[in-house]
Amino acid sequence: MRKNVIETVLGAVVLLVAGFFLFFAYTTSSVKAVSGYPLEARFSSTGGLAAGADVRISGVKVGTVTSQRLDKQTFQAVVRMDIDSNVQLPRDTTASIASESLLGGRYLQLDPGGEEDKLKAGDTIEYTQSAVNLEELLGRFIFNSAGGDKKAEAPATP
Repeated sequence: MRKNVIETVLGAVVLLVAGFFLFFAYTTSSVKAVSGYPLEARFSSTGGLAAGADVRISGVKVGTVTSQRLDKQTFQAVVRMDIDSNVQLPRDTTASIASESLLGGRYLQLDPGGEEDKLKAGDTIEYTQSAVNLEELLGRFIFNSAGGDKKAEAPATP
């Protein structure tokens, strides 16, 4: 009987410590959803960008991607995001999809412009750059370097 009580107390201590670490990790990281005003951007390819991905300016999280859908008329991906209400973006802001590393992980990079007019809730970011497909670039590089070794030889002069 005494052994069961000790195991129960030890299990409760382990769960308490795990809960503390989970709380600490959540409060010190930037995984919280940003509430603010919604914007949209249109891309020809999202390249693995998912809902919940960060929206960053100069590497600082200022928003969250909330959803994606396909525009059935233009066949472009429409990405919706929420931007922190403290961040007022100029109308000529550009949006691009960037990689966190070579192993994956995408986020939406915003580069504010210099225009004085600001984007309002529900506006669309006009200037976008789709995701770069790394596999396609590597394939082109390998294909071009394999076929590019043959140099045109000038005909011999007698």
